[in-house]
Amino acid sequence: MSRSHGKPVRTGKWSFALYIGFFAGLVWGGIKIIQNYFHFTSLPPGFMLEPFFLHKFLLSQAGFWIGWAVFTLFSVIASLLYALILAKAKGPWYGLGYGIMWWIVIFLFIGPITGMTKWIAYMELNTVITEFCLFVLWGLFIGYSISFEFTDERSREPDDSKERKEPEPA
Repeated sequence: MSRSHGKPVRTGKWSFALYIGFFAGLVWGGIKIIQNYFHFTSLPPGFMLEPFFLHKFLLSQAGFWIGWAVFTLFSVIASLLYALILAKAKGPWYGLGYGIMWWIVIFLFIGPITGMTKWIAYMELNTVITEFCLFVLWGLFIGYSISFEFTDERSREPDDSKERKEPEPA
């Protein structure tokens, strides 16, 4: 944290969560596109829009861009929710659990009911594993970034200033 006139400047929880969610959506949505391009997953980047758009449209270039934007919006909402509930959680485990929780909600509950995804028993194993890994890493990114900023996780980092001692004047 930078200091202004001797007082620590505090990071705004909501603006920081928006920032982290936006970049989580950009980074992990981009990785979702790469996964789809290399056929690691059969779900298009816009799979969350499946109930609202034709599957053929979601496979088009416009569908990819809209899907990426929706994944980014979803990431912003998820990061705001994380900041609301778990901002003071310490360590990476809560972020990992948060990603797993979202995967469960999307792929076991909301997705099959709304037609966003097939029932998990009918999905390819590569798709299931790839999406699970993406959501775990996505949750880790959101969770640990927010927790690192709003807890004392920085105090566990090595302090370089102790290693770089200035020579004492003679």
